[in-house]
Amino acid sequence: WHLANHLGDLGALGNDAGFAFGLSQFAHLKECLLRTNADIYGHRYPMDEVVPGGVAHDLAPAGVGRVLTELDALSAQLTRLEAIYTDHPGLQDRFVGAGRVTPELAARLGLTGLAGRASGQAFDLRADCPAPPYDRLEVRKVTRAEGDVVARVAVRFEETRVAIELCRQLVRELPPGAVRSPLPAPRSDRPGLGLVEGWRGPLLVALEVAGDGRIARCRPQDPSWHNWPVLEHAIIDNIVPDFPLINKSFNLSYSGHDL
Repeated sequence: WHLANHLGDLGALGNDAGFAFGLSQFAHLKECLLRTNADIYGHRYPMDEVVPGGVAHDLAPAGVGRVLTELDALSAQLTRLEAIYTDHPGLQDRFVGAGRVTPELAARLGLTGLAGRASGQAFDLRADCPAPPYDRLEVRKVTRAEGDVVARVAVRFEETRVAIELCRQLVRELPPGAVRSPLPAPRSDRPGLGLVEGWRGPLLVALEVAGDGRIARCRPQDPSWHNWPVLEHAIIDNIVPDFPLINKSFNLSYSGHDL
């Protein structure tokens, strides 16, 4: 989801700065990805594809070719649009210096994920605590130190490139065989913990299982829980029209945690 959501954010950030062209271009790129998902997996947002022990469906050879072709086209368009964003005086005037969070403040407040990496907090679960398949991949961490909107935009562009690189490698190296392994019944006397680097940052889910095998307790935690209080500091001394822009540059979940 790094690909689709970063593309959506980049378009929305252009729109919040009055650049509707960016919104339409990135919306088109995101829509192409979602339609590819629908054709390959039967769902625009491949729900129920990740299952205990693996995935629900294998990727057919035709699907492999389509994904690689789509990634090549996306890479070319990303380079074109990044140059437009970088060279656009109006966008840069709105992006540079807006919503700055210094690395020192980011560290003190525990800013995490994409927003944290744009403020010098070089942590990415895929690289620092790699679980399969990331333990055999070279995940390139993307960081900036400026901590403003332009830094968060730059991190999105570069992390989209990283996601394209990882997808290419994973698709080309798909092994033959089963796509799902049987799992033993969960033990009721032992909690479970899941961690994954989502597009916003680290996602945690803690579970406890009852004696009958059903979920007794579940505690999901989105990186927004940590990052909403930092947004309050980021908007200080900025003009009112920049609030939507700064807010979108974090793009936190309102249901994850609200101010």
